[in-house]
Amino acid sequence: MSAERNEEGPDDRPVDPNIRHHEKMAKKKAARDRLMAKKTESRGLFIVNTGAGKGKTSAAFGMGLRCVGHGMKLGVIQFIKGAWDTAERRILSSFGDLVTFKAMGEGFTWETQDRERDVAAAERAWDEARTLLDDPECAMVILDELNVVLRYGYLPVEPVLAAIAARPAGQHVVITGRNALDQVVAAADLVTEMTLVKHPFREGVKAQPGVEY
Repeated sequence: MSAERNEEGPDDRPVDPNIRHHEKMAKKKAARDRLMAKKTESRGLFIVNTGAGKGKTSAAFGMGLRCVGHGMKLGVIQFIKGAWDTAERRILSSFGDLVTFKAMGEGFTWETQDRERDVAAAERAWDEARTLLDDPECAMVILDELNVVLRYGYLPVEPVLAAIAARPAGQHVVITGRNALDQVVAAADLVTEMTLVKHPFREGVKAQPGVEY
């Protein structure tokens, strides 16, 4: 059955649901076209993927692949991850000079259990990130798990935000990780919060290739 209700016209004849649908979509398209006509600015965006749900890094890498697909240069710095041999690192690193991919972390903070070591690793990663943020040829910089680093205070947030603000005009910056600081959210152009509804980890399912890494 059609989802459209057979309405009656002014002369009590049923209105064709296909015609009614066409009219509704035509009005929606006209409104959408008016809205899009006002969107004329193009500039580098500061994008934040945060929240307790899965998919923050995956979404960032999806945007990174779009850049590479357009022949644009991509830079990736991973602040926490480093020990795992991930599929996304293999794929993105295969694009040669188009992609700079550096996994600078030493694992999750509960694995190192050494704040000084974590701070030192974060500082080394930030030095590499600054090089990418200063490069006008780099169209997008992904700073994976930087939110975690800032939340734990391994790097001061003010100079990080200042460096991001001072990047080349057309460069996009994407940072990921749970618990984005209020200052980060306020400075960003686009913020997406991943919400956890259900996760197989709670049922005893471990991280699996092709899904988590």
